[in-house]
Amino acid sequence: MCAGGMVALLTLSAAASPLSPIVIAICCALFCWGAAKQASSVQAGALDAAIQRLTRAAHGDLQSPVPAEVGRAEPALAGAMAKLFRQLHGSFEDVHRLAMYDPVTALPNRVSFQRSCERLLAEGHPQAVAALFFIDLDRFKAVNDTLGHETGDILLGMVADRIRAIATGYAAPTPESQPLIGRLAGDEFTMFFPALAETVEAERIGRAIQLALGEPFEVTDQEVRIGASIGIAIRPQHGEDLADLMRAADAAMYYAKAQGRGRAEYFTDSLAADIANRAQLESDLRQAVGKDQFALVFQPQVSARDGRIVGAEALLRWRHPDGLKLPAAFIQRAEETGLIVEIGDWVVESVAATIARWARLGIQQRMAVNISQRQIDHVLFFRRLRAAMHAAQAPASLLELEITETLAMNCSAEVIAAIGAIRTDGATVAIDDFGTGYSNLARLRELPVDRIKLDPCVIEKVATDHAARAIAQAVIALIHGLGCEAVAEGIETAAQAEVLRIIGCDVLQGYAIARPMDERSFLAWAQTTRVPLLSPAFGG
Repeated sequence: MCAGGMVALLTLSAAASPLSPIVIAICCALFCWGAAKQASSVQAGALDAAIQRLTRAAHGDLQSPVPAEVGRAEPALAGAMAKLFRQLHGSFEDVHRLAMYDPVTALPNRVSFQRSCERLLAEGHPQAVAALFFIDLDRFKAVNDTLGHETGDILLGMVADRIRAIATGYAAPTPESQPLIGRLAGDEFTMFFPALAETVEAERIGRAIQLALGEPFEVTDQEVRIGASIGIAIRPQHGEDLADLMRAADAAMYYAKAQGRGRAEYFTDSLAADIANRAQLESDLRQAVGKDQFALVFQPQVSARDGRIVGAEALLRWRHPDGLKLPAAFIQRAEETGLIVEIGDWVVESVAATIARWARLGIQQRMAVNISQRQIDHVLFFRRLRAAMHAAQAPASLLELEITETLAMNCSAEVIAAIGAIRTDGATVAIDDFGTGYSNLARLRELPVDRIKLDPCVIEKVATDHAARAIAQAVIALIHGLGCEAVAEGIETAAQAEVLRIIGCDVLQGYAIARPMDERSFLAWAQTTRVPLLSPAFGG
């Protein structure tokens, strides 16, 4: 018995199972118990059988019964072993459930869904029509923000139930073709049909999901409406493996959101081309940062009263190997990838150095710099800008920060304080694109603002349309009432400039004044005392 017990104990010690420490402890107890009782040959056999059974348990076998001889010789020990196995088995099932299933919806989580999906794809016929649905809830964040995360969790459970009902309604009769559902994270769900009779069936399923999730939910005695944006990828057209299908369905879902939400969209060749272009653009942007391919150009701003140059807006350009690119071609992608931070750092250093250079040359015109969404979300950007200005010994009085109307209405108190600190140094602040977003006038009055720029859409028809002229005049009066200067940008004709001068606009900017130019050209142009193109308009 002792030899057998020692062999079993050594075997247990070498086992890699997480059960090994528990079983080893039990074996030690058994040896002590056996020695204390001076076991008989029957008891010795039962002890050997118990140790062998524990060895199998250490390797993961918690289902087999306790050997009968253990029960006959020592029923109390047999009962304790059986109870231990049941408890361990239950605990491992709980751990597995927590590891593989989402506790809010009881659906498979990302890991579990992907494993099951990959298995079905591997086992299925290569040419079988399969469909992956990527489902992203619309307006779910608003539910969390207004009703709380507990209510949001209840809503997620109800969403899961409706998706289950759709899966059941469209399920194939064979067990191996049953659909899979998963919750990837947050408000993102997936559904995979491993075998469809025809591709068009995926469209019907997508429409059914739309209708089901578009219906109101009764949550804690409140009616909640959300909806969903759905991306659909088909195997084999859009990919053979799960990674390709997930990528395709995800891209289609984002396209559905971009088209107005509440839609189901297939992955298409144009989306594939867009993904490839975006990837290439990101790669090119990373090279541009490393190769110093960016440059600043300057568009003059002139006084509407006498045509004097009062400032210039610094505009970013990308000297791409294929030609000069405007910000509209790359800024959004830069913000999506986070590269806007590195580009913003370059702009900060360049602006500080340029302002310092202008100050040494005796240039008194201010330089306006646009602040992006990504930059305004981080107080550190403004601190870096302020530090760069101090380091370059650039007078802050020549710096103007331009913030879009929408961003100005939503920036945090910390950001406002950081902007205020730069303004205290002498910089000025302008609200850009005014007239295109929603303005809280009370908040606008509280912001540290010096100038407000009318969006081009506000001034586009001022020279030809009486109503447009009246609106522009009212907006200019509002700006003056807030104690700010009114700046009109996007001016394309001398007639627009003349009308804006008459109705009280303070500063003019646009192609009719001057196009953006490099620094050398701007400095030469700035030597003029009035705008040549518009000098007749200013002569009255």
